[in-house]
Amino acid sequence: MQPYGTWPSPFHAADIASSAPRIDGSRFVGDEIWWGESVPTEGGRVSVRSSTGKVVLPAPWSARSRVHEYGGGAWAADADGVLYFVDAGDQRVYRMLPGEEPEPLTPAGPNHGGLRLQHGRLLAVRENLSTDPHLRGIIEIPTDGSAVSDEAAIRVLIQGSAFFAHPALSPDGTRIAWVEWSGRRMPWQEARLRVAEVGGDVFADIRVRAALQPEWICDTELAYADDPTGRWNLYRLHFDGTDVAATEPISPADADTGYGLWVLGNRWYQPLADGRIVAVRTNGSDEVVLIERDGSERRIEVQTTAHVSVDDVSGTRVLLSGGGAGVSAGLWCVDVDSGDVERVRGGQPVDERWMPPATRITLEGANGPVHAFDYPPSNPDAAAPEGELPPYIVFVHGGPTAHVAGAASAAIAFYTSRGIGVLDVNYGGSTGYGRAYRERLDGQWGVADVDDVLAAARGLGDSGRADPKRIAIRGGSAGGWTVLAALVRGGVFSAGISRYGVTDLRALAQDTHDFEKYYLDGLVGPLPAAEQIYIDRSPLTHAEQIDVPVLLLQGEDDRVVPLAQSESIRDALAARGIPHELVVYPGEGHGFRRAETIIDALQRELRFLGEVFGFEPSTGSGIAL
Repeated sequence: MQPYGTWPSPFHAADIASSAPRIDGSRFVGDEIWWGESVPTEGGRVSVRSSTGKVVLPAPWSARSRVHEYGGGAWAADADGVLYFVDAGDQRVYRMLPGEEPEPLTPAGPNHGGLRLQHGRLLAVRENLSTDPHLRGIIEIPTDGSAVSDEAAIRVLIQGSAFFAHPALSPDGTRIAWVEWSGRRMPWQEARLRVAEVGGDVFADIRVRAALQPEWICDTELAYADDPTGRWNLYRLHFDGTDVAATEPISPADADTGYGLWVLGNRWYQPLADGRIVAVRTNGSDEVVLIERDGSERRIEVQTTAHVSVDDVSGTRVLLSGGGAGVSAGLWCVDVDSGDVERVRGGQPVDERWMPPATRITLEGANGPVHAFDYPPSNPDAAAPEGELPPYIVFVHGGPTAHVAGAASAAIAFYTSRGIGVLDVNYGGSTGYGRAYRERLDGQWGVADVDDVLAAARGLGDSGRADPKRIAIRGGSAGGWTVLAALVRGGVFSAGISRYGVTDLRALAQDTHDFEKYYLDGLVGPLPAAEQIYIDRSPLTHAEQIDVPVLLLQGEDDRVVPLAQSESIRDALAARGIPHELVVYPGEGHGFRRAETIIDALQRELRFLGEVFGFEPSTGSGIAL
């Protein structure tokens, strides 16, 4: 018998840093499959790799976009193996011929992302933050390199001060569709679907609520996702010339095909050449369905159930990336007709003795049901003394317009295998449960989310699953805000871990980047009218009410939640004599990518919990602590 938290575990921090690939898009390239993959041991760069085993994009190059800060869609490739990518260092678009060095296609200055290579034409979302007002748009980049010396060779298709995403060319190349939003509202609140003649005027400004991912089925049919019913479902537009002849739903469902448009590379569905559609549907977790032309459907049996992306199609084959309840994150090639499934990268089955499937639970909170996934302590070689209840960590995701989906995770097993339970909470405001659940947070950030995580923690203690005196809370970014706001309330959590968390709303409104400049208007209220609310809700205002130890982890180069946010709460805790530590990681931005950072952060978190909860973490089984 060994106390919870001291169990020997095969999961150590160095393994977690490289345990599951972080897939960043995938493509059919001739007879090969290519995918983007973050490499923590190489500074977190994004490489492009092939199913033949070759590294297509070698170090030190990194395919990573900074458009809208969160990037996405940083690479594309043609059937002949020519790679096009946005370099993380200078944000220019490069072309890399097989066996040759990359060469630039765009001049220095603007950021690029959302690359799409369609019908031999390279499209990109461009953002020039050096201009006033900031200019953004969708461009066509010549692939011969002529734009490097003559910027006028770049064809500007759409341009303005709005935000743009998901450019899609019609099969005949004469029309382009895209999603656009003003920035005063986030894209999941209000985004327009627009269609124009290439090089001409907009002829269709479709009345939608929050459009996502237009895709041409043929020259006269355009599919897209929208949520007028409270769920993102697929719709089809029929064109008669430049007129919209008809709009119809495609196989409506009480689930979402789509979620928050944070990055530009996500694909929640793909049309096949015969007009059928492969789509992801989310209701807490994901499933993949094949929708026939008549609207009938059938489920595709795959192991991916979390954050699934339909990356590419070729004939009846489809590339699916994501995670699953019983497998690690990875990439699969699925034939939708034969049912054949090929595991391309990652996706290994997990040992359920060490990593049991998450249990969906629903708790009642002050604002209605609260959805979460429970990961109890699990270790086939250890047991706790009779009557002892386990310590728990309540995980709080960022966003806050995001969600978790109950996927297997070595980072979670790092804790559960040692005898520390994890409760991963989709508080009100999370996607994956429909618009009403998502809008629960409107005007209530720092209230409803805190209500929900407190209800989740109390539910753990009341049910006898956790020791109510040993429950910690951990979150990053918006999740870090909820961590600190919950500690201000007090009485439930015994410790808090904030990764690059928000502490001061007024400073955030002033310092954050363009993409989220008005995000707080909806979450809290518009300034200056709501200034007092900003003050009252900020954890920094009430730091004297935090009376438990706090661990703060922060990237030095974070542009979304600047370092000053963590420094200010550190200073306030120090003035009160509250046990705390601030760890700043040079070279890291918003989210940790480097192996050494991931390892150090996990080790510090485990030591911190051991100190707070009174146990000595095991250093057996080769665990690196």
